[in-house]
Amino acid sequence: MIRYFALAPAKVNLYLHVGAVKPNGRHALDSLVAFTSIGATDSISAEPSDDLTLRVYGPRAAQTGPLEDNLVLRAAQALKDAGRVKTGAAIGLQKLLPVAAGIGGGSSDAAMALRVLCRLWDVPLDIARAVAPSLGGDVPVAFEAVPSRMRGEGEQVEPVAVWPDFVPVLLVNPNVPCPTGPVFRAFDAASGGAAFHVPAALPAFSSRDVLVRWLAGQRNDLERAAMGLVPEIDDVLTLLGRLRGVELVRMSGSGATCFAICDALATAERASIELKSLRPGWWAAPSRLGAGSVEVDQSD
Repeated sequence: MIRYFALAPAKVNLYLHVGAVKPNGRHALDSLVAFTSIGATDSISAEPSDDLTLRVYGPRAAQTGPLEDNLVLRAAQALKDAGRVKTGAAIGLQKLLPVAAGIGGGSSDAAMALRVLCRLWDVPLDIARAVAPSLGGDVPVAFEAVPSRMRGEGEQVEPVAVWPDFVPVLLVNPNVPCPTGPVFRAFDAASGGAAFHVPAALPAFSSRDVLVRWLAGQRNDLERAAMGLVPEIDDVLTLLGRLRGVELVRMSGSGATCFAICDALATAERASIELKSLRPGWWAAPSRLGAGSVEVDQSD
């Protein structure tokens, strides 16, 4: 039986500017996002079946909640309906990334499920692209998985034209969930959004140095609100900032995952080992930032 599979990379918000809450409950956003290419991924598989089913396994499986609420299953059903598919699929989700962690794991899982199922069901990718926005603001950008600038309410996505060849990174999560909704409510309660601004056009990120220098002038507007709910974030940022070879430290998305851009992948790998010895309960993953893999492979 043919089985298709793909990796679902983490999405990292390298900066995140957030406006005041709108009457519709949403916020104006401006963010630069990139994806992990090694080390920090979930994985998605699918094989033929009469029914549409999902099996979640791996060390984070218990954290993903009820199967019927899983975004992967919703994505599969939406693609099945849009593509007028008459068969089912047995979908597998190996959950390795932290949940409620500010790195878009659920959205990436759903996006890559769309790609895997397009292969399985012989559905054009453009149908999946049309379905993606209905599944959440991060699913379209995760479907393409290339460095991009997101604006509006997240629906305006513009790929970055120039990206450095090599951006080593260390992702760290204190293994404490940090759900997005409470973070935004805390941000709103603190009259968040007053400092919202949209930078001019992004520079050409011709090297890691250019990227790091430019990012140093940006910020994550949700960082303070997230720290109020998950104080461990401050500990993560402090420890990352003390590591040798670290060039920039920041929280991703609504937290609690933080990242450190490093001078070399070996630096990120050494830092990962050091942090795990200092904080054995933390999740730490060295990787590279840029385009995530969207390749769908198959096995018999």
